[in-house]
Amino acid sequence: MFVKTKMTTHPFTVSPEQTIPDAHEIMTRYDVKRLPVLKNGKLVGVVSKEDIDRYSPSRATSLSMGEITYLLAKTKIKQIMSKQPVTISPDALLEEAATLMRDNKVGFLPVMDHDRLAGIITESDIFDSFIELLGFREPGTRLTIEAADEPGIMSNLTSIIGQFGANITRVAVYRGENGKSAVVVGINSMNTEEIEKSIREKGFNILYKLQNEF
Repeated sequence: MFVKTKMTTHPFTVSPEQTIPDAHEIMTRYDVKRLPVLKNGKLVGVVSKEDIDRYSPSRATSLSMGEITYLLAKTKIKQIMSKQPVTISPDALLEEAATLMRDNKVGFLPVMDHDRLAGIITESDIFDSFIELLGFREPGTRLTIEAADEPGIMSNLTSIIGQFGANITRVAVYRGENGKSAVVVGINSMNTEEIEKSIREKGFNILYKLQNEF
C-alpha cells in the first residue's frame, strides 16, 4: 500500500511569519496537532502543538495574562518551527513511512511530490492502514495458526482451506522463535469448524480464533 492512498491531501498549513496564536487557532478549530510551514509555496518546516507548548510560558510564570498574550502574539512560527523536516514521497510504501516516523521519533511526515507539498501522513493513518491490511474489522473468521517456519507450509495451509471452498481474504505471518511462526488467515466464512478440524488433523495448532459478524 502506498503513501498516496492514505495521506491527507490539502492539509492545513501556516506561514513562518504567522504567530503562535495563529497556529493555535488553526489547530484548535480543525482539531489537528501539526502543521506544515510553507513560504511562497515551499516547505520550510513543521510546527506542532508540542512546539507551541514548549515555547509558551509555564503556569508558574510571574507574567500577567496580558504580558503572556503579548509575548505569544510577537513570537513567529519561524522562531519555534522544526526546520528541515523528514519528508516522504507519495509513491513510497506505508512501511517506509512507518519506519521513518519510528526512527526519527515523529508523529507525521509531509508528503512531497518533488518540491510540492502533496499532503501529510500521520501515525493514525498508519494505524488505520495496519488494521485494514489485516482485515481486522472485516466480516468472517480470523485464525491464528502456529506453523513451522519452513518451505511449503503456506501452500499446505491454503490447500486445506481451499478444499472447503472458502475464500482466503487476508494472510499475515509473524515470525517467532524456535523455528515457529504465527500465521493469521482471514476467511470469508463464519462456519469454519470443519476447516479448523482439518487444520488440526494436519498437525497445526490454532492459537486464536476471532469472528466478526456479517
